[in-house]
Amino acid sequence: MGVHYNLTMTLILALETSTSTCSIALLSENAGVLALTQRVIEGASGHAENLLPLAHQVLDEAGLSKRDLDAVAFGQGPGAFTGLRVACGVAQGIGMALDIALIPVGALPALAAMAAARHPGRLMLPALDARMEEIYLGAYLDHPQRDLTVLQPPALLKATDAVEFVLQRLALWQRTTSVVTQPCLTGEGWRALHDAHALPNDWLIDDVHARPEAEWVARLAWQAWQQGRTILPEHAAPFYLRDKVAFTTVERSTGEGGNPRARQPSRSVLLPMTGADLPEVLELERAVQSFPWTAKNFEDTLTTGYEAWTLREQNRLVGFCVAMMAPDVAHILVIAVARNHQRAGYGRQLLEQVAQGARMRGAEGLLLEVRPSNTGALAFYAEQGFAQLGIRRDYYPAGRGQREDALVLKKTFSDA
Repeated sequence: MGVHYNLTMTLILALETSTSTCSIALLSENAGVLALTQRVIEGASGHAENLLPLAHQVLDEAGLSKRDLDAVAFGQGPGAFTGLRVACGVAQGIGMALDIALIPVGALPALAAMAAARHPGRLMLPALDARMEEIYLGAYLDHPQRDLTVLQPPALLKATDAVEFVLQRLALWQRTTSVVTQPCLTGEGWRALHDAHALPNDWLIDDVHARPEAEWVARLAWQAWQQGRTILPEHAAPFYLRDKVAFTTVERSTGEGGNPRARQPSRSVLLPMTGADLPEVLELERAVQSFPWTAKNFEDTLTTGYEAWTLREQNRLVGFCVAMMAPDVAHILVIAVARNHQRAGYGRQLLEQVAQGARMRGAEGLLLEVRPSNTGALAFYAEQGFAQLGIRRDYYPAGRGQREDALVLKKTFSDA
């Protein structure tokens, strides 16, 4: 006999197929009380055939149909290319058919949340196997009463670089978050290193066989639902970190061999901007901008919850950016790199981080404004794939009470 559900409840169906584990979960909420049912199938293939029957099974046992759902959550990745497309495509089909919202949930945050239930309040380092001796790695701070804080967005690394990558950033993560405990490692990406005894002895090992499951996609989706962080079905897209899995014939003819590999990780550290960063941010902004933002401008963006990142190297602030995430595009409001660090890839790194966040929200591209007189910036944005979309007349203040136009530039992800 199935569980009886009060149809005034909020109901979210969650799909997770980013690894060889295929899972479905049904989350119901009534007056703040959550109930979850999950089904799991193991196997490297068959996700497309198994996903909908699993969903029907869970709904039938609860005495429900798809029309009772309020939203569908899906594991967005990173992960296996085919698996990511399965969950996204099925979620998109259900969402469009029923005219309900979708909720994308990252594979690494789902892993982090699963481990945090066993080790609350820790610095979580989830990792997934990316094949070719590489891993997907992220860093998240668990707050028992709040959402996970992103300290390191998902990154694609050589497995042998992972420990050094973490050690280069650990002190800054700890100083920024006031968490001094050693990191907690979880996920199958750590398995090879763990078996080879290459991990520091004082790091906490949670589960080096763990893969993301639909239950934790559902739990994070519920948090997003409460905050209104949903997307339209037509904006749903998998999140890929690896741009491609094989070189083209032309690339091979020029000497490229094997498969594309992860780039050498940068020593710089991306961190969410906080109020504690503002004195340094203001100093850098005033040094590089003729008409800089004020402290109130930055304070308002943090209060509003805009996407804001700082970029540090050896604890020194070398750049920052602020972006407003709209349903279809990420609007970069301000981006700056210290003069003595320009032309070294930092601007590109900031743009890539905003693009990563935009893709995960289903946006189609990036939008920004730039002065026509700023020829250096125009050349940089052209190299990054931006093209002129329009002009905003008299948009910027200029000297002697004058105004200057703004060129509106856009980068569409499908054109990148």
